[in-house]
Amino acid sequence: MRLVVTGGAGFIGSHFVRAAVRDEHPAFAGAEIVVLDAFTYAGREENLAEVRGSYRLRVERGDIRDPGRVAEVLAGADLVVHFAAETHVDRSITGAADFVTTNVVGTQMLLQAALDGGVGRFVHVSTDEVYGSIDSGSWPEEHPLEPNSPYSAAKAGSDLLARSYHRTHGLDVVVTRCSNNYGPYQFPEKLIPLFVTNLLDGKKVPLYGDGLNVRDWLHVDDHCHGIALAAAKGRAGEIYNIGGGTELANRDLTARLLEAVGVGDDMIERVPDRKGHDRRYSVDWSKIRDELGYEPRHSFEDGLAETVAWYRDNRAWWEPSKNGLGA
Repeated sequence: MRLVVTGGAGFIGSHFVRAAVRDEHPAFAGAEIVVLDAFTYAGREENLAEVRGSYRLRVERGDIRDPGRVAEVLAGADLVVHFAAETHVDRSITGAADFVTTNVVGTQMLLQAALDGGVGRFVHVSTDEVYGSIDSGSWPEEHPLEPNSPYSAAKAGSDLLARSYHRTHGLDVVVTRCSNNYGPYQFPEKLIPLFVTNLLDGKKVPLYGDGLNVRDWLHVDDHCHGIALAAAKGRAGEIYNIGGGTELANRDLTARLLEAVGVGDDMIERVPDRKGHDRRYSVDWSKIRDELGYEPRHSFEDGLAETVAWYRDNRAWWEPSKNGLGA
């Protein structure tokens, strides 16, 4: 089997690749793994260092918006798992163009290359943010898409394109939609690594608004496990929500992070709320549980402690990134 992973040097993609190279996903045992990554600010060679010497791994530099490069890399692929995307909401608010061209146009380029090249299955990795905001209950996969940020709107567009290539052309497409990921190797612009690294440096953490925005937290390894199940056993044309089962208001998560680092509430800096800030996300992930046997394997308490410890022990990984952000 030849498995192509787009965005395989990014946070979630590199976790998936490392696990696949180590045969932690049985369906891909012995597979040839090809990473296609543009190596922008969040995709880094260091994220693949642990498995870079494997004879089964090939890393290709390229932009998913380049149809020639995409066709070249996807030639002979049996399975594509598509992570590559612009993902940070704040960046999409200040500049949406890259989000549209990468997330929408880039996905279309990949889908067309997969169709033209006879790829057996295309797994499109998406986000719960495409559903919008929900006051109570949880979204099933059939819920209408109501994205509220340029990022989530671009991801919703890519989801619809993926669906269209299945319905129109018969391409075997599976879509996954995850809740908020956390874990090692996450770029320090997202909440948990930003707050942890700020606190480790003795800096305050910027908490938006009243801090009552609620998110469901999913360990990146559990997310990758769910994606592997969807890739191996999911039904063509279907969508699978992947959740973590731990809903927390941002202020409660912040309190846990302060405790983990050993500092007090005086390290919180209240800042004006983000534009269009969705109040609550919550996915119903009973479908992937009942059909494919998915269950989160990391407790949030243990996963968060391990994540904080990783950032404490790996300053050499994140300090250059923080400097690049001007943080």
